[in-house]
Amino acid sequence: MDSILPGDASAGPHRGRLSRAVKESLRDLGAQLSLLNHSVGTRLDLKAADLECLDLITRYGPLSPSALARRAGLHPATLTGILDRLERGGWIDRGRDPGDRRSVVIQAARGRGAEILRLYLVDSGMNTALDQICADYDDQDLELLADFLHRTADAARAAAERLAAS
Repeated sequence: MDSILPGDASAGPHRGRLSRAVKESLRDLGAQLSLLNHSVGTRLDLKAADLECLDLITRYGPLSPSALARRAGLHPATLTGILDRLERGGWIDRGRDPGDRRSVVIQAARGRGAEILRLYLVDSGMNTALDQICADYDDQDLELLADFLHRTADAARAAAERLAAS
């Protein structure tokens, strides 16, 4: 595939339409994933922010509360309420940081993750749908898509950080 540089005159209106279509598809994807998250959260009796924090803890934990607050973009006071709900629900464990006994770390409770994965991957049919979609692409296409999504996530993270800092 030929690469078109930003500002390249050969880009033309077709390139602009494609770029807008990609951005619109990403907006739609965000909305649909938000609806899926809401459905999963409702089944588990978790608020959207609770589910997001639990996902961050599962992927990056164990974490200190301040590290989780930074990753989630939440005020520490707001995070305290979320962590209290997650702990009461048996979703997380709080323990002493082995490196600094004065500090607390949060980690996902063992055994509960399977419940969430089942809802996302099996009960919703999302895993099967993604497998079917990926089957339509060759390895090179999937590498390109994975790179695009990774770079898009990085851009979103940087945009959120810029807004939070201003």
